[in-house]
Amino acid sequence: MSVEEFRSAAHELVDWMADFLSTIEERPVRAQVEPGEVIARLPDAPPVEGEAFAAIMEDFREILVPGITHWQHPSFFAYFPANSSYPSILAEMLMATLGVQGMSWQTSPSATELEQQVMRWLRDMIGLPASFEGVIQDTASTGTLVALITARERATGYRINEEGFARAGRLTVYASSQTHSSIEKGVKIAGYGRENLRLVDVDGNYAMRPEALRAAILADREAGCVPTCVVVTIGTTGSTAVDPLKEIVEIAREFGLWVHVDAALAGTAMVLPEMRRLQEGIEGIDSYVFNPHKWMFTNFDCTAYFVRDRDALLRAFEIHPEYLRTKEGDRVNNYRDWGIQLGRRFRSLKLWFVIRSYGVAGLQRVIREHLALAQWLREQVEAAPDFELLAPVPLNTLCLRYRPAGGTAPGSGEEELNALNAEIMERANATGRAYFTHTKLDGRYVIRFVIGQTYTERRHVEAGWKLLVETARGTARGT
Repeated sequence: MSVEEFRSAAHELVDWMADFLSTIEERPVRAQVEPGEVIARLPDAPPVEGEAFAAIMEDFREILVPGITHWQHPSFFAYFPANSSYPSILAEMLMATLGVQGMSWQTSPSATELEQQVMRWLRDMIGLPASFEGVIQDTASTGTLVALITARERATGYRINEEGFARAGRLTVYASSQTHSSIEKGVKIAGYGRENLRLVDVDGNYAMRPEALRAAILADREAGCVPTCVVVTIGTTGSTAVDPLKEIVEIAREFGLWVHVDAALAGTAMVLPEMRRLQEGIEGIDSYVFNPHKWMFTNFDCTAYFVRDRDALLRAFEIHPEYLRTKEGDRVNNYRDWGIQLGRRFRSLKLWFVIRSYGVAGLQRVIREHLALAQWLREQVEAAPDFELLAPVPLNTLCLRYRPAGGTAPGSGEEELNALNAEIMERANATGRAYFTHTKLDGRYVIRFVIGQTYTERRHVEAGWKLLVETARGTARGT
């Protein structure tokens, strides 16, 4: 492909992108294909000779697009937001064009220094103390793994003996029973061992019970273990439960644990001063992670990781092979030493585009609207005689289920209710008009209704709620 062919193809792609985004509501939200349907239309072998761009685009449109679940659809209410926005998409185009490898300051000074400044902006926007420094990771799973490794290294004096990490005993990690699955994965990868993860009991709102945490720490100390790290979740994935940070920090400080906050979704809400009550006690933590690629309208992947003790992070990760040494030394940040990856994308560019395009006030307006829509929907669910909420609504996620009026008595018939709600959700998703996913809370099947897609408006939420109501009542009638 010549540069002129590239220019022509790029113009065609931009036109397709704009048309696609402007008509996305006409498409089914969840892909309406069966397993194996896409691959059956793909050749078994690669082409021997290169093919024309037009042919590639034709197959993209006809084969791949029908198999895409549209996360950018305003009626996407499933899982969690994974948002893009027009300025973020434009920045991604520039990132691809530049092809920056930002592992050190010298490999692209602008990439390093823009990241440094944007992370300061972001720190201040969400109310973290000025003592924290930030770096962009790929995902919250990686950010949490970085925190676990740093905590491990601090607990072992940054040395590993022949018997393993803990000279004085096994290292233990604590998180609520509602914590994200990435915590368990991180504990295994970081070498603690799954058996050394303590899942602490939660209260009726699915938040960690501080007294249960204290009891678990004391029991481990009595058994000769070394309590090392506690992961506090602000906005659990299942129900957006909020662990009591201030009380947990006090316990952690008493016993010398590293405190890591997982606010993967909820961190974006902290740009609203009125929402920072959810992170009271933040000045006492050690690390914090959240995903601008979830609810801050920045294309995946872009995770913000903040740490209070920069030196602890660097001692855990920095390396100095001769081929990576540069003359700048300590005068610059070499972000290869701030995490697991050596190679790094120019992710700060898209975050910079988003923050400058929206402004802090613009971001706040959209997030406030999403939160207001969640409260409106909460009122609708509470007023419906045959629906119920199964968790509080502190943020933008509703956990609800259909319960036929005058139907099964509380505490019995849960299997039937679970099966009924699973069928309701599948029928609603099959229409293509919206997309929902589920979880289970105390064994009860819950339909999750997440309001956070960049371009979601009240009419989309109203239509999604109407779809659930009509589908539920029709399913109950056998129609």
